[in-house]
Amino acid sequence: MRTLGIVLLGLILATPVSATTLVPAGNRHAEQPNVPGGSARRTAALQTTYDAKYRRVLKLLQTDRALREKIADTARDYGIDPIHIAGAIVGEHTYNVDAYDRLQTYYVKAASYLGSSFSFKHKGETVDRFVQRPQFAPCAKILDSYDLWACRERIWNTHFAGKVVDGTQFPNDRFGAVFFQPFYAGQTFGLGQLNPLTALQMSDLVHQISRLPRLDAAQPGAVYETIMDPDLTLPYVAATLRTSIDAYRRIAGLDISRNPGITATLYNVGSPEERATALKQENQDRVARGEPPRWPEENYYGWLVNDRIKDLEALF
Repeated sequence: MRTLGIVLLGLILATPVSATTLVPAGNRHAEQPNVPGGSARRTAALQTTYDAKYRRVLKLLQTDRALREKIADTARDYGIDPIHIAGAIVGEHTYNVDAYDRLQTYYVKAASYLGSSFSFKHKGETVDRFVQRPQFAPCAKILDSYDLWACRERIWNTHFAGKVVDGTQFPNDRFGAVFFQPFYAGQTFGLGQLNPLTALQMSDLVHQISRLPRLDAAQPGAVYETIMDPDLTLPYVAATLRTSIDAYRRIAGLDISRNPGITATLYNVGSPEERATALKQENQDRVARGEPPRWPEENYYGWLVNDRIKDLEALF
């Protein structure tokens, strides 16, 4: 088996990026990895359990035929299996927030954000002004929204996070946490529990495929309406999942499209390109040492999706 694994990875690394190796279905971990303390505290504060939250979001999907049809149609548009979208929704509402009983509640919430007055800012400086600073000059000519915001996030990590710049001490925290949480820390909203930075990254792909208007960081109300409105947010969920699948295929030569636990994990942790690059490098090093390759591994969130795969498959 070890020799076979080395041969397979050797083929991955020696063949064109269009050639991929299918990542097997199922979990790599026999037991669920540890759930972060923050998730446990949120669940305890709601006086509920992970299992109760899981059953509630599953019931929403089971009883709302229109929602299942929206998910299936959106998945078709983005060339992915609808189980990936369902897995992301189930994972978020099991470990992040509880699901609403009715889809209509999400539409009502979406409308309330459109007229809200707030901005994406830190200490009075809006993010659209912040990214005009000279440190962001390397990003200036990038047109695609995903690459643009990824570039800006890298500049933040390199030049601002935890540093004093022009007399201002910046938090040693994520770009999205510092500028894109105008209400409270750790916030994500809507059926897909997207954060605003992810939505901005996916804006061009969603515009291209679903023909929805492009998002603008200077119009946060529209960003939050998009996150909350199921008809608008599902394409963004699908685009995020599609981006992860494409990144692993293009960079690491691995096809993760048959493993919803892996796509759910990436939906949860983000940065698919960086993670695919790190895995490719790790496997190159393993081959050099005569060791078998390592498949992508699920976290606690993705583990649940694979563990309950029969429930999700029954939806479609």
